[in-house]
Amino acid sequence: MTFRTLDDAKDLAGKTALVRVDFNVPMENGKVTDDTRLRVAVPTIQRLRDAGAKVVLLAHFDRPKGQRVPSMSLKPVVEPLENVLGAPVRFADDCIGGPAVEAIRDLDPGGVLLLENVRFHAAEEANDPVFAEKLADLGDLYVNDAFSAAHRAHASTEGVAHHIPAYAGESMRRELEALDAALGNPQKPVLGIVGGSKVSTKLDLLKNLVGKLDRLAIGGGMANTFLYAQGVDIGGSLAEKDMADTARDILAEAETKGCEILLPIDVVVATEVKPGAETRTVLAREEIGDEEKILDAGPLTVEKLLKAMALSKTLIWNGPLGVFEVPPFDAATVKAAVAAADLARSGALVAVAGGGDTVAALNHAGVADDMTFVSTAGGAFLEWMEGKALPGVEALRA
Repeated sequence: MTFRTLDDAKDLAGKTALVRVDFNVPMENGKVTDDTRLRVAVPTIQRLRDAGAKVVLLAHFDRPKGQRVPSMSLKPVVEPLENVLGAPVRFADDCIGGPAVEAIRDLDPGGVLLLENVRFHAAEEANDPVFAEKLADLGDLYVNDAFSAAHRAHASTEGVAHHIPAYAGESMRRELEALDAALGNPQKPVLGIVGGSKVSTKLDLLKNLVGKLDRLAIGGGMANTFLYAQGVDIGGSLAEKDMADTARDILAEAETKGCEILLPIDVVVATEVKPGAETRTVLAREEIGDEEKILDAGPLTVEKLLKAMALSKTLIWNGPLGVFEVPPFDAATVKAAVAAADLARSGALVAVAGGGDTVAALNHAGVADDMTFVSTAGGAFLEWMEGKALPGVEALRA
């Protein structure tokens, strides 16, 4: 991968760096409840401060739809950002015009300024070239450190990069390098795990992966659709029966491309989804009652998956294997997650995972920190796995 990083940016002292960050943080009653995304931005901010640059932060919050909505202001982010940064942070009540220009003019080298929500302007999401140029006029260079927003061609994520020198920030660099290690230039063999409820939402992903992976394990409700497509009676299980032809096409394409598809051998079934529900473990192709639902993969399936992991050098994971939020239907996901983390920790496996449910599942298993890399970028991570070009990344290519 060839994209410009801060290693390529020279003589930063006294220059103004416009840094696109993801500060779309959880907030309750005007207070930030999780500062993870703020902490992720610290390495880039600190590197620029140490180089003597003025650091001007661009970000969005929520969906104000081009209107100035007071409850969607970024001002409440200032104090928690100061806490994680250990330095003062100024705030300007607009991201263009007089307030922004004056605040930047008054900022000392090494200082940090957060501009107001870029989405208060409808021109942001429209990627209006005039608005992008107004943003660019505020700085000498542009740094994109928000991979999670890189799949959007907005003014602050893509447009501004065409007006001033553009670079990947430290968080963006880590994300791109990890994804390249997982799909771009991976150590083989490569195993993929794709779970979740619907084939229809991950159709492009599956089609892309069968051409790149050595093995692909399909779990969750998606696996039910594939089992149904093969003539298995899945009882009352969640499935997209109208996607059966598509599932069969994917299986055929995988065979052509030499990608082994791993579907559940055995499954855990119950008549209701509730903690501590009475369950049965049955072979997937044996009789499942009309009222029973497949809610997790069984131990034989997990054993086969763990053997596939042991044979692999790279793992890319998106989606849980069962209804992990409701014990006991978390067993397969937890066992697979622990095994992947053990292999990653030992250096035997490059394990990259991403997507909201996947991150939650890894946290549930207590192993998120042991994976090689965990991406919190939902839509951008998924589009990358689908093989799509991300506008915010393409604008950084060397």
